[in-house]
Amino acid sequence: MSRPPKPLGTRPSAARYFIPILAGKVVRLLARLRGGGSAFPGYVTLKLAPRFLHDITRQFPHGNVFVLGSNGKSTTTHMLTSIMRAHGLTVFTNPSGGNLPQGIASSLLGQVSLSGRLKADIGVIEVDEAFGKVIAEALTPSAAVILNLQIDQIYRFHEPERVAGMFRDIVAEVSDVVVLNRDDHFLRTLAGRLEEEGRLDLGFFGLTDEAVASAPHGQVIARDYENESIAADAVREVYAEVQAVDGATATIAFDGVARSMRLSARGLHYAVDAAAAITLARKVLGERFSLDTAISALESAKPVYGRGETVQHNGQELEILLLKNLASFQMNVDYLDGAPESVMIALDEGSKDLSWLYAADVSKFSHVDVVSGPKAAFMALRLAYDNIDYGTVEPDLEKALKTMLASELPSDGKRTLILDYDQMILARKLLGHSDLERGAS
Repeated sequence: MSRPPKPLGTRPSAARYFIPILAGKVVRLLARLRGGGSAFPGYVTLKLAPRFLHDITRQFPHGNVFVLGSNGKSTTTHMLTSIMRAHGLTVFTNPSGGNLPQGIASSLLGQVSLSGRLKADIGVIEVDEAFGKVIAEALTPSAAVILNLQIDQIYRFHEPERVAGMFRDIVAEVSDVVVLNRDDHFLRTLAGRLEEEGRLDLGFFGLTDEAVASAPHGQVIARDYENESIAADAVREVYAEVQAVDGATATIAFDGVARSMRLSARGLHYAVDAAAAITLARKVLGERFSLDTAISALESAKPVYGRGETVQHNGQELEILLLKNLASFQMNVDYLDGAPESVMIALDEGSKDLSWLYAADVSKFSHVDVVSGPKAAFMALRLAYDNIDYGTVEPDLEKALKTMLASELPSDGKRTLILDYDQMILARKLLGHSDLERGAS
């Protein structure tokens, strides 16, 4: 079931939104002049106009599409945006990863006119699950994809079941289409409940058993133990099924027909994100959807900033990988091309509880050249626990980067930076890549 285009919603009153939009744009300009993006402009606008998100985004003929999940949201949002644009749609998205209400509002301020006019056919929105219900009530999504439910930010979410409840609340606000990961035990259970309701058109993506077995540590997915029997009984056909991954080349079967594509980053997790993006695009676009166009869009898309991204700095090639939680760290390490010759790991105070690092397999590393960030000592201790040599321990990231870049260039010419989110933002800025929105476009 595809959601057909509808006439544009009522254009927001120019008199009503002129001052809030002007104020937000001025604050946004000042923030960018200081060298980076900020959610504060959106916060200012929402304070002045609480219905800003709802009234601006209801102009989209194809509605709003939500991307949800513990891992992979930014990458899937970027992939889905690329596919929609390749099909001729003008897309509004929040490419800077601003997935809270004020972050989405800040992204809108970059495109909306002072009169409240926004020229876009569809919104593709990455959503933080904790604020998802509030955002869903404001944006009234027509479709959503949920990628996974994995152990993430325990200090914030406490347990996976709490996140499961957040997903259920968000889905309750979706009007037409929901696409789910068939191989995530909780999402299979959620699918059973949604099928009983019969309210939504459901789609599925997944992996073959062989694909899961090919990953050194599989996919670290949380189980919905309470409803495990329901999940185990649920066997559903998928549109897109990942069959194999070789570096950045993924083999995915669409309706049983295998296609090979080269993605912007390597690893099973990126292939799964691609399967999710294509499945949702097919549902939303209906007869307009072209698989060839979708594959071509993904093959030409650049990686999202800080997620398998390679940047150049003074003639040196730096690959940046995100250290977010056990699943993202493990999958990124698993798909390194052997032990990196030159590697730095940096952790910030934003990582409240890093005990999960002791569950990670770090045997891929022969050594780590530089350990940085406010929690550098914690990472050094973790490496020492597995008898992995490390060199410099420098909490100051700027000094650590200088040390790293001044060291002997590795034979393969590549340095690997494994950074948590806050350290990744700072590192990119120090390397001259502070504009996240431009970097993700």
